[in-house]
Amino acid sequence: MSGSTHTFDLVVAANRLPVDSVVGPDGETEWRRSPGGLVTAMESVMRGRDGAWVGWAGDAGIAPEPFEEDGMFLRPVPLSAEEIAHYYEGFSNDTLWPIFHDVIVPASFHRYWWTAYERVNRRFAEAVCEVAAQGATVWVHDYQLQLVPAMVREMRPDVRIGWFNHIPFPPVELFAQLPWRRRLLEGLLGADFLGFQRVDDAHNFMRACRRLLGLTTKGEVVKASLDDRPTRFVRATAIPISVDFEGLEALAQTPEVIQRAKEIRESLGNPETLLLGVDRLDYTKGIRHRLKAYAELLEDGVVAPPDQVFVQVATPSRERVEAYRELRQEVEAEVGRVNGEFADIGSSAVHYLHHSYPRDEMAAMFLAADVLLVTPLRDGMNLVAKEYVACRHDGGGALVLSEFAGAWHELHQAYVCNPHDIAGLKQTIVSAMTATEAERRRRMRAMRRRVADHDVQRWASRFLEALECAPSRPRRTPREQTADDAHAAEDQRAVEERQSADDPQTAEAGART
Repeated sequence: MSGSTHTFDLVVAANRLPVDSVVGPDGETEWRRSPGGLVTAMESVMRGRDGAWVGWAGDAGIAPEPFEEDGMFLRPVPLSAEEIAHYYEGFSNDTLWPIFHDVIVPASFHRYWWTAYERVNRRFAEAVCEVAAQGATVWVHDYQLQLVPAMVREMRPDVRIGWFNHIPFPPVELFAQLPWRRRLLEGLLGADFLGFQRVDDAHNFMRACRRLLGLTTKGEVVKASLDDRPTRFVRATAIPISVDFEGLEALAQTPEVIQRAKEIRESLGNPETLLLGVDRLDYTKGIRHRLKAYAELLEDGVVAPPDQVFVQVATPSRERVEAYRELRQEVEAEVGRVNGEFADIGSSAVHYLHHSYPRDEMAAMFLAADVLLVTPLRDGMNLVAKEYVACRHDGGGALVLSEFAGAWHELHQAYVCNPHDIAGLKQTIVSAMTATEAERRRRMRAMRRRVADHDVQRWASRFLEALECAPSRPRRTPREQTADDAHAAEDQRAVEERQSADDPQTAEAGART
């Protein structure tokens, strides 16, 4: 912080502040760390830095005064009830979210939603400029704030601006459906550097710039020649997010968590195999497909409680959006049907938990689970997969992972599935359940090495280095370059192997042998 002016050299802007207000038993309001992947990832990034976080506090109406929490300066941005409905629940989650997730459900388009989105983005940009020191680094996060980079650039040309997309960036054929597509791209091109979860996401963005704005690109750089504004060069590439590997590993090694993991298994009857799903209750997560696959395994007699138990944690999410209300009804109806048909007195076929849990309880669940099912239909990354790997200090456990999660591009040793293929999903689950202990440990060891090498601290440092050097690439040490090249080669081999497995001629040749 620079003296009494309350300006900062690092400013993070995200839709939400990293804390929630909670009313204690004594009626006093206190702030507690929010759950969620972004907060978990950024907590260790902000720790020890002299930075500010700009975001909404979570309640409608007048925002609290700026305050400090855990050594971080927090600058709340106010949202009215109408803006929550139009900017957040409307445009962000009922227009952008479906488009960016393969239109699994139809997107809705309303001009008054867009007006609210534009107005709120302007408010965020003004708050960022208020707390940013001269020449500060500004790091904007996610799809809710795609206009902020250009707005900040207009007001504060002295700052360096980065933007990171935590969700997929869609192919241009889907993005082009947005009536405000040009404005969104122009908003993002106000940044110096744009980070994406996957290489394909960065390529989708570059293609949208070429096709919808008529801009030229070379490698990872867009030549942003927009109207009468000065030409700028913006770099866009993949820098996949990760987790606090050391922190999660240490938490999972505490006696309390280890004991709690034993208690969880005991409370479920000490099953031979405990399968676990942990998701926000979102239609992108593939929960219905997962339940269908598990129900068919029950019908086939491959699994049967209490020997095999499935626990599904579904954290409440966006319950005022119609698509999410319908999803909850469908999921709970299917859980009821499965338990009605296959459960015995005292042993459920599916244990369904519709609430969130603290970090230590989740670590205990990960440690207790023999198989974690991460089967989204589309996901930017899915940090749950990496959290599971980080917590398995014992080297055990098996990860069933959708090829449509960004995490698959790093965790190739997982048991990979196409969640749309129910028969294939069933087969993958059985493979994970019946694998030898040695095979599971071999796979987990390789995944743990990858997550440990690419933890959240490395993600943050790589992003900030890339932002500082943009549009040029940061210099890599020979050791870093060798490691990156090895991982890139491994990633390419995994993609080719997956494509080979899906090729009919390859499959037929394999069957003949």
